[in-house]
Amino acid sequence: MEKRICLMIDEDVDKKIRSIQSKLIKRNQGSCSYSKAINHVLRENF
Repeated sequence: MEKRICLMIDEDVDKKIRSIQSKLIKRNQGSCSYSKAINHVLRENF
């Protein structure tokens, strides 16, 4: 189930997430939303 939340993210963290998002787009040869990139980071680290 998806849940809509609002977060304040530091600029350096945002840049890292954007970088990961870019890698996911290249790997999947398609689109990857910012939310999916955040979920990917959270799943890898939990």
